[in-house]
Amino acid sequence: METFFTSESVSEGHPDKLADQISDAILDAFLKKDSYSHVACEVLVTHKKVFICGEINSQVEIDVIKIARNTIKKVGYDSIIKGLDYDKCSIENLLHSQSPDIKKKVGSGENQGAGDQGIMFGYATDETEVAMPLSIHLAHKLMENLSYLRKKRQDIWPDSKSQVTVRYKDNQPKDVSTILISTQHDPQFNLKNLQEFIHEELIKTTIPQKYLTNKTKIIVNSGGQFVIGGPKGDCGLTGRKIIVDTYGGHGSHGGGAFSGKDPSKVDRSAAYSARHIAKNFVKAGLVKKCLVQISYAIGTPEPISIYFHDFNSSQIKNQNQLDLISKHWNLKPSFIIKDLDLLNRNYEKTAVYGHFGRKGDNFTWEKLDKVNQLKEYVH
Repeated sequence: METFFTSESVSEGHPDKLADQISDAILDAFLKKDSYSHVACEVLVTHKKVFICGEINSQVEIDVIKIARNTIKKVGYDSIIKGLDYDKCSIENLLHSQSPDIKKKVGSGENQGAGDQGIMFGYATDETEVAMPLSIHLAHKLMENLSYLRKKRQDIWPDSKSQVTVRYKDNQPKDVSTILISTQHDPQFNLKNLQEFIHEELIKTTIPQKYLTNKTKIIVNSGGQFVIGGPKGDCGLTGRKIIVDTYGGHGSHGGGAFSGKDPSKVDRSAAYSARHIAKNFVKAGLVKKCLVQISYAIGTPEPISIYFHDFNSSQIKNQNQLDLISKHWNLKPSFIIKDLDLLNRNYEKTAVYGHFGRKGDNFTWEKLDKVNQLKEYVH
């Protein structure tokens, strides 16, 4: 049976991703000075204006406006022509204190309760080395490499999107059927030259040759000229790219966003733990792919429920997956935070190119520290 699946990614200059990065940069600043800060920071970016909203409970004060300007500058928005000017835009700080009711319910220590109710999902598959679906993995790589390339030239601007369609046969990825790239550019950049640049310098150096065929369709700026972009062309909001942040439409998503939230919020920490579980199960060879769901009630440390789906790919005989999770993972928020060292992360790094399938010490939920224990159960 032949099927097609498409995932998208967006660049650091996409308005929604710009908002995510500002939110996480502010979170990082609070946690660096007070690791027990409770932060729920949401940002809206639009034409010439930035609004910083949300709730904070911390022992320190942070110049959030300065952080926002520095983040906008780093992304490359240094002119209103490109979509935003980091130096001249208006930035309004609307942050206020967290509700004392929430603070009282969550508490602290080993039995710290969940920062909110919610359902969180983790997913992993053996179709790539990093245990991510191929379509979202390649879409992210295209955006990451385009960012690197554009920063060496002046005619490509920050706002970009990618879309990758993978052809599956019998549930196995075979090749890439379509690649779509949309990127903001200088008005003087000829569309034909842009298409050639994307094809030769981006796609051919990013997509492994084994996935490209003479039938692979490549589309560049399908709408034609793309000059007006960034917050000038489209309003951006923290947490609006939750599918880009996770698995590109594969698996499931509970609906909660990550960026701007400290790890007491299980929207973030439990989603990271669910991915940690799923990836270790796949890498241990217990399943070819799996989906993990964890649910919580606000103020309660223990999960309400844990769900495991193996897509009929389990290699385990006479063993319940939920028993293994209970044996090897403590899913109280305080234990997740400690196990994944979530008070000492650089969350701004997670705000672009996905939170999962990433390499490096910052992404502790990607570690394979449970694989050897789980391999004992493979028959």
